[in-house]
Amino acid sequence: MRVNQIFMLFLLLTFFSCQEVRKETRPNIVFILADDLGYGDVSCFNENSKIQTPFIDKLASEGVMFTDAHTSSSVCTPTRYGILTGRYNWRSTLKQGVLGGFSKALIPPDRLTVAGFLKQHGYRTAGIGKWHLGWDWANIDAGNDQVDYSTKVENSPTTRGFDYFYGFNGSLDMPPYVWIENDMPTMVPTKETEDKGAQSWWRKGLTSDDFVHERVLPDITKKTVKFINDHANGDRPFFIYMPLPAPHTPILPTEEFQGKSGLDNPYGDFVVMVDWVVGEVMSALERQGISENTVLIFTSDNGCSPEADYRQLETKGHDPSYVFRGHKADIFEGGHRVPYVVRWPERVKAGRSDQLVCTTDLFATVADMIGVTYPDNVAEDSYSYLPALDVASTARVRESIIHHSINGSFAYRKGDYKAIFCPGSGGWSAPKPKSEGIDQLPAIQLYNLKNDIAEESNLQDSAPQIVEQYRKELLQIIGNGRSTPGENQLNDEPRHWRQLKMIEGTN
Repeated sequence: MRVNQIFMLFLLLTFFSCQEVRKETRPNIVFILADDLGYGDVSCFNENSKIQTPFIDKLASEGVMFTDAHTSSSVCTPTRYGILTGRYNWRSTLKQGVLGGFSKALIPPDRLTVAGFLKQHGYRTAGIGKWHLGWDWANIDAGNDQVDYSTKVENSPTTRGFDYFYGFNGSLDMPPYVWIENDMPTMVPTKETEDKGAQSWWRKGLTSDDFVHERVLPDITKKTVKFINDHANGDRPFFIYMPLPAPHTPILPTEEFQGKSGLDNPYGDFVVMVDWVVGEVMSALERQGISENTVLIFTSDNGCSPEADYRQLETKGHDPSYVFRGHKADIFEGGHRVPYVVRWPERVKAGRSDQLVCTTDLFATVADMIGVTYPDNVAEDSYSYLPALDVASTARVRESIIHHSINGSFAYRKGDYKAIFCPGSGGWSAPKPKSEGIDQLPAIQLYNLKNDIAEESNLQDSAPQIVEQYRKELLQIIGNGRSTPGENQLNDEPRHWRQLKMIEGTN
């Protein structure tokens, strides 16, 4: 063999060897999503917290704490849509509110999810927990009471990029209460249950014998740990999306956690139980020897719900919203600013970051991690936060963000200022939409968050130029169908989008 042929063979072998090493060393990714957990409920984010979260605190001490992270919506279904698609939720057909337990699939078949993207690039993918993005029950078109629970569901998570799924369709307080494993109900429900407790309530509905509300969180944890154990040393890296049903209602800490928070409030105990879940996942990764090259992310889908009983917690000196105004459902910071922690020991040094982050940013970040691009019609509102983790990246960082409330109201944040294009909260805290006197309030609110994090002093009269600049930029981002560079895209069903008129000032 000639020298030049030997040299070329050497180069080819080296190339394929490096490609294989890169493939094998791609990180595992675990994304844990709490449900209705407030920024102030995590002790490392709130110096005055009366709830101690030692496992999340440990995760944060070993990773990066993002102090300016936000969900794309202040309620759960839309935030979940944004996490999985990398697209603002209000671009979908759901312009306000959330889905129910019988709702059909919100994510269309041709929309690439982060799970589907990672699957395309060699990852084993799993979704374990609360879906709340809809699927098609068998015979659902005949009505909720005609659902055939002995037949597979369609347009399920396994058709949206997940190799494996174990979970349920709505929130833990929304019927039907049936486990789905890889498209198939694990048991046909034959009984109806409900709970009318102050904080433990759930709606009356069909329940299968293997679905026990109090055991749902431990069951999800067990399934996740098993998936880690089964695939830790496999031939492919894995991605686990673990959306918890807690501490959302029904607030049901198991016996071993009751009273653990010391707040005389089951909500505090349920938060402690969520912290335990994080600890179980961390322990599983460590036992399998894969924690170093696993990206473990923890956050919440929106702010804390008033079901936590803010007044009672206040008597104990605890505020789930920390220093922020409002709570779940609101356009105010308490509705969408959440704890966000990223740990990747092999590549990321521990620290804090004030980089603006949105939950839609998962898609671009993992793509940046594995060095793969995607088409213009994918993840239109996703920015990589690898630069904030001090990992080599050429990605543009997020400079602005759009917030969205339960009634579909918009806010636009850029730099220190946040413009809210509605009077009041746009959600559940006062002043509520359509409440008495709401029509007497300014139609626009402008706050300088650097000087006024509690959003108390409306500057819209004194800084009209900022309001107009933000209005223009917000309308442009909405109209472009994307907030990232690339070819313009279309929003879904933009007709009769009344919230646009509020931004334009024509409502």
